[in-house]
Amino acid sequence: MNFKRRQFLVLGGLTGLGFSFLGKVLQSPPAESADTQLSNAVPELATPTTPPLFRFVSVADTGTGTKSQYAVAEAMSRYHQKNPYNLVILAGDNIYNNGEIEKIETVFERPYQYLLKKGVKFRACLGNHDIRTENGEPQLKYAGFNMPGRYYTFRHDSIQFFALDTNENADWKNQLIWLEKELSRSNARWKIVFGHHQIYSSGVYGVNEPFIKELTPLFQKHKVRLYINGHDHHYERTRSINGTTYMITGSGAGTRPVGRSEWTEYSASRLSFAAYDVYSDRILISAIGTDNLVFDRGVISL
Repeated sequence: MNFKRRQFLVLGGLTGLGFSFLGKVLQSPPAESADTQLSNAVPELATPTTPPLFRFVSVADTGTGTKSQYAVAEAMSRYHQKNPYNLVILAGDNIYNNGEIEKIETVFERPYQYLLKKGVKFRACLGNHDIRTENGEPQLKYAGFNMPGRYYTFRHDSIQFFALDTNENADWKNQLIWLEKELSRSNARWKIVFGHHQIYSSGVYGVNEPFIKELTPLFQKHKVRLYINGHDHHYERTRSINGTTYMITGSGAGTRPVGRSEWTEYSASRLSFAAYDVYSDRILISAIGTDNLVFDRGVISL
């Protein structure tokens, strides 16, 4: 991915201007509050009669150490008590404002202490704030984030996850070669990619044209069913776009306004995380707020 610095700053969303309205995106005005979005009825989905093969949750832009982060962390703990899971996808900006590892107790170990004591494993990727200190190296070395590299893959039975470094200074040439190779060799039923930066978004940063050009063809070719990210501080679930659903769960500690686009299934400016129940033929998605209530449900089918 041959990015010029200026191109990335604009298209990757670091300015937050311009490309929110490109292409075929048809956004409505930003939501004034979560109430506007939440007035829609939560979709009714058939309740499975068997437990999922695997369950995990995702959250991003968490590392503030504020009451908002702790409220989302508490909701994640309460959800675990009724719906046990053993994996959290932590999609970047793990430590604000500059990735200072000395804050790790306040922004990670303390808010998630219940989950950590229960053996829940966090798998992180690096956000733009994380690389401000030593290019993220302290976080790569931190055992609690379980990052064997700047980009990596791991598997749980029929699910294979692919973590990306989506920052402007990433080794894009070798990372894309690696991603193509790993996706093509994978025989997993479910392929899930996560990174920090958005691809499709109705929020502040909008659509990410370079990523649409370089990443989405790989997703379509190799049947990646789900991409999870943060960066934009809201919740958003897209319809399937060429076989891939795009999930923004960047409201793990704060929120910003969000609108809707022609490909948006649901969006909300609300502190929250997302939970995923994986079955052999579908993934059921639930968005959960700090009131411990589900405010959106969706399904991804093979």
